[in-house]
Amino acid sequence: MAENWRIALVDSCGSWPGAETARRFTRAGDRIAETDPIDDGSGHGTRLAGVINAGRESIALMLAQVLDDVGRGSADVVAAGIDWCVGNGVDLIHLSLGLRADRESLRCAIRRAIDADCIVVAATPARGTVPYPAAYEGVIRGTGDARCAPDVVSRLDEWTFGGCVTAPSARNCRRTKPASLIQSQRTRSRKSPAAVT
Repeated sequence: MAENWRIALVDSCGSWPGAETARRFTRAGDRIAETDPIDDGSGHGTRLAGVINAGRESIALMLAQVLDDVGRGSADVVAAGIDWCVGNGVDLIHLSLGLRADRESLRCAIRRAIDADCIVVAATPARGTVPYPAAYEGVIRGTGDARCAPDVVSRLDEWTFGGCVTAPSARNCRRTKPASLIQSQRTRSRKSPAAVT
């Protein structure tokens, strides 16, 4: 792995100070258009960029804007954003989005990313059905865990991890003892991640 991480955020964020590059992906009739990004109307991706980039100077952040002002996007548009990230040689792709059902275009884009040695992290709820792309084989599932302090990660099962739900500068995350938390999580279920056929 490179000393400086190249991290891609596939979400609604269109710009971030110091971002290496950013592109917007939208459906245009029967094709996917790639254009310059626009402002993040929902603010969701911008908040995530802040969490990812907080206090970390060894990150090259790339932005694939695939969601509209209310957080909607299609599987084909998300897949185009993922493929763009892979083509730009990212080390890690973060997707804080989810679909209820499997879509071939998204599944194939995730597989191409994993085959290109990208680490793929996708959001999942703390409880309930695991959405796609988090449900795909080889994807690390991430969720908020209010027990975690900034820079602390909890292991919830073999493929699911929790982290602080606010930016590292926030003061409302409770401190925990990371080693004991992770050890207690290891004794829970060790089921394999969902496989996609």
